[in-house]
Amino acid sequence: MKIIFVYPALSETDFNAEGKPVLFSQMHRGLSCLSAVCKEAGFNDIGLIDLRLLRGWEEFRQRISEENPDVIGITMMSPDYKYATKCIDIIKEVSPSIKTVVGGMHPTVMTKEVADNEKIDYIVVGEGETAFVDLIKRIQTGKPADRIIKGVLAEVDRLPFDDRELFNFLELPFDFFLPLPFISVLAGRGCGYNCRFCSPAGKLMHGYRIRRRSVDNVIEELKHLRDTYGMKSLQFWDDCFTEDKNWIMEFCDKYIGGGFKQPFVCQTRADIISKNPDMMRRLKKAGLVMAAIGFESGNDRVLKFMNKGTTLRQNLRAAQICKALGIKIWAYVMFGVPTETNSEALDTVKMVKEIKPYRTSAAFFTPHPGSSFYQYCKNHDLSLVDQHDSFVRFPEVDKPKIKNVDYDFLKKIAIEAKRMPLRVKARIRIERLLAHKKRKAFLRKFMSAVEENPGVNKIAILEKLHKSDDL
Repeated sequence: MKIIFVYPALSETDFNAEGKPVLFSQMHRGLSCLSAVCKEAGFNDIGLIDLRLLRGWEEFRQRISEENPDVIGITMMSPDYKYATKCIDIIKEVSPSIKTVVGGMHPTVMTKEVADNEKIDYIVVGEGETAFVDLIKRIQTGKPADRIIKGVLAEVDRLPFDDRELFNFLELPFDFFLPLPFISVLAGRGCGYNCRFCSPAGKLMHGYRIRRRSVDNVIEELKHLRDTYGMKSLQFWDDCFTEDKNWIMEFCDKYIGGGFKQPFVCQTRADIISKNPDMMRRLKKAGLVMAAIGFESGNDRVLKFMNKGTTLRQNLRAAQICKALGIKIWAYVMFGVPTETNSEALDTVKMVKEIKPYRTSAAFFTPHPGSSFYQYCKNHDLSLVDQHDSFVRFPEVDKPKIKNVDYDFLKKIAIEAKRMPLRVKARIRIERLLAHKKRKAFLRKFMSAVEENPGVNKIAILEKLHKSDDL
């Protein structure tokens, strides 16, 4: 059985029209895990087509013809729908016998819409590791299978480590202060919170409780990444890494005890930080250098309407704790939530100015399928999203998302929210310049090795450099 996975995330970037080498980007965790479980089950003829690396659709068509796989698995977020279905059209034009399987968040929360496309042979709803391997076995042996397959929640400690070689390039860290090689890790699945702009989509995918890997299992993977690839920094991609204080304390002890010096970044919440300064001190000692915090709003009414579960006071207190400990803050804020007034949006700008984060990400509210607010906007006839790729939510490129919002005003204040005081901006610029020198030295060695070994897997080159102490 030959399996090809497709990553159709052209909503994040354009085709690589000039065919330039791509060394750093984010890998897709779902596909990397699927590849690992397939290999564990004995299916080793596995490949990847990443649309971000292709010159255009004709190259995609050519790749399908050349690879001629038995099965193609395509992951799909809502903004990817148009590109994923275009892939499926081409696949069936090239060879109708190729079995197409789609999975991911959009098929999970919008199953009927996806099922209406008759060119899709199978749809996996929810977590796909067990379901996909079972489906491959059925296809191989000619056994019948349901078209819509309900996924089974995985036992996270039993999953193999992600197949990082699938994507064949390194990951790009948050910022220059994180040294290369940088790697991201997932310590668990699920989210225990009920923010209306997100939930319950995540629960439909991962269940209603957080499933945390054991600390020993995470440490084992980190040792593998350190010893194999020379990992020098990392990020935990969990929705909320700090949800379980006891787990965090054990992790910090074993991270320090394991001789890890690598700085790391994690996502957390303001209410957790404000209630647990001792845990944050322990994380800082272990190596936490930046906390990504979803402050979302500086107005208590809006926070309550979002069902965020935090307050402005907790937001400010969390920032104070991080600042006192020397932990950088990546602040996430959101503008344009239904019912938010311009005055309330300005409260968020005031909060950001008081917090003075290292960096601010300002997003416009988008009624994402599967969320409580998606249904709210439908019920109140608010949604202006008429195409799937309009679900992207960045102010620089966004089209209006809902009615009754002054987007010209929001664009201006989003820019203002991200503006730093000159002294802070100058200090950060100096930090980045110093770190940039180290990154350039790494890139020179790495690029030289890539040029000397054409066609060799870039991850394999990284492993070789690490073992030869050239990093």
